[in-house]
Amino acid sequence: METGKQLTGTLAIAVFTAALGSLQYGYSLGVINAPQKVIEKHYALSLGVWSERSALSENTTEGESSSEELKHPSVVMYWSLSVAIFSIGGMVSSFLVGFIGDLRGRVKGMLMVNVLAVAAGLLMGLSRMWKPHIMVITGRAIMGFYCGLTSGLVPMYIGEIAPKAYRGALGALHQLAIVIGILLSQVIGLDFVLGNDDMWHVLLGLSGAPAILQSILLPMCPESPRYLYILLGKEQEARKSLHRLKGAYDPANDLEEMRMEKEEADREPRVSIRALILSSVYRQQLFVALMMHLSQQLSGINAIFYYSTTIFTQAGVSQPVYATIGVGVINTVFTLVSVALVDRAGRRTLTLVGLGGMCCCAVAMTVGLKFQNDFSWMSYVSMAAIFLFVSFFEIGPGPIPWFIVAELFSQGPRPAAIALAGCCNWTSNFIIAMTFPYIQAWMDCYVFILFAVLLLCFTIFIYFRVPETKGKTFEEIAAVFQKKKQVPKDIAELEQLKTSSDA
Repeated sequence: METGKQLTGTLAIAVFTAALGSLQYGYSLGVINAPQKVIEKHYALSLGVWSERSALSENTTEGESSSEELKHPSVVMYWSLSVAIFSIGGMVSSFLVGFIGDLRGRVKGMLMVNVLAVAAGLLMGLSRMWKPHIMVITGRAIMGFYCGLTSGLVPMYIGEIAPKAYRGALGALHQLAIVIGILLSQVIGLDFVLGNDDMWHVLLGLSGAPAILQSILLPMCPESPRYLYILLGKEQEARKSLHRLKGAYDPANDLEEMRMEKEEADREPRVSIRALILSSVYRQQLFVALMMHLSQQLSGINAIFYYSTTIFTQAGVSQPVYATIGVGVINTVFTLVSVALVDRAGRRTLTLVGLGGMCCCAVAMTVGLKFQNDFSWMSYVSMAAIFLFVSFFEIGPGPIPWFIVAELFSQGPRPAAIALAGCCNWTSNFIIAMTFPYIQAWMDCYVFILFAVLLLCFTIFIYFRVPETKGKTFEEIAAVFQKKKQVPKDIAELEQLKTSSDA
């Protein structure tokens, strides 16, 4: 056990602590859905569009009259904003990931942004004390801003502290924590738990709870040795961090790899987002990184969740909400499968299998939706397609884009690349959320044919353009792209970038 490849207790605590930010991200994604009707009612009460007549009729006619109040334009507008503002906050803050990560380090960066999560949780938890629509929307905006930062900082930190042999498995824990957070929000959001008229604000307020635990644990976590050595030049501190993370071993090989990367980083400037976009040196890596994130968001996974309750109802499931929770369980189980396989089968292989399987499931979904009124058993085809679609998503396209960006880039452009990829992910998520209802109304059941075509295109792109990164150093991965380019031109452009950066 002298190679530094073993998993130590300190490494486990560090990864677990960082992943609490991802758990909070997943919880915040899912928590707003379950208590929708309850929150809309409180919005209506606060806005003065909830009458006593509708409140009385709620108990006698299952809310038929009150539904008119809930559909008041002001209620609809504020509810839509409560959902969408989360993505807008993430889109804005994703550009700041590199700055926050480099300002005081990865650990202190995560610690600083937890202030946002606690503030957001308090705003939503205390929303019944004032105007709930104002406080929830403000809290969701701040929480989105926090999640945009943590969705970049967590994979960056885990990718830099993980041993090469376990980098994929530990990197996939970011997605695993997200889906556990979503599942947790679905379970405690049930009507008889916290998703009711008395406790909905507590349900939303718990969004900030993981940040409190993370703030307690983060001071015990070692700083990224790559940050200490490559960015700050503190070799002894990096050595101590390696010993804490990997136990008693000779860190000479790791330090030598970091020394080589530091020399490379000294030759290349700290690349800004603008420089990264304009530079041809990193264009191939950046294109691959952005396409990986687009394949995640444009795969149709959000559409599957949109359709799931309706499909389960038509299939005769008496409590479709529990079937939807079942989808969340499948989500979690197959993310665990990805954690187990990603360092054996490889990132490229799992992504190709996942996207190809999702493409087939999208076609099956279309057939099931088209003929479910003609053949009752077709609803079960649609149900099976949902479970398989989610399974294939979590095997590869779900977790891998989050950490592969950190593997594709060396230390110089890495923060800017993670920021751009995160912004791409959040922006495409927002666009899908805003446009899908209109696309679905236009295409009806054929909407999944659109996703099948997109999935096929992404599968072909990844087959021809994405290299395997399993078991390779950061420099070896970068070399794969450099071989495809004109090296003298790249060196000249790097010198030009460095000169402009120094100036």
